[in-house]
Amino acid sequence: MTGMTAIHLPQSSSRTGRRPATVRWRTGPRLRKVLLLLHITAAGAWLGIDIVLGLLVLAAFTPGDDLGAAAALASIGHFATWPLAVVGLLCLASGLLLGLGSKYGLVRYWWVAIKLVLNVVLVTLVIAVLGPGVHELTAGARASLTDGRPLPVFTDLAFPPIVSTSAVLFAMTLSVFKPWGRLRRAAR
Repeated sequence: MTGMTAIHLPQSSSRTGRRPATVRWRTGPRLRKVLLLLHITAAGAWLGIDIVLGLLVLAAFTPGDDLGAAAALASIGHFATWPLAVVGLLCLASGLLLGLGSKYGLVRYWWVAIKLVLNVVLVTLVIAVLGPGVHELTAGARASLTDGRPLPVFTDLAFPPIVSTSAVLFAMTLSVFKPWGRLRRAAR
């Protein structure tokens, strides 16, 4: 594997009471930069999609323009679920590889563990909650555009872009400032 260095620790005996050896790998500088670039790009795309989703929801709330509101709601379905899930999963995968291949690890530091939890929760919410809701909303908005039916109810749609944007910005802040130090080590 180019760019990775394996570190093999000697095996310790379980009879001696020492911790078992762990095999760790470190990313080389070139692979780390590629992973970091992918991670930052995915997080930026995630933030961008959240902002556009928020602007479309805001446009849909504009009073007196039912045609514009229906068009905004219908367009949400094109990018709100799967592109958001894809960039979330890319951010998760690149973050996992960065964590496994660096001194920060996945659960050694508070800021990394919190970012991991935020990412998993947000991607799960996109796939399990936002996806089905947006599908129904988009179908109703298209019916409103083509058949003149009334607009579907979309009052709950204001929360996903607010929550997700706040969480992604918080995760970015954690990456820059790296607060709180290490997690406590388990008692031996």
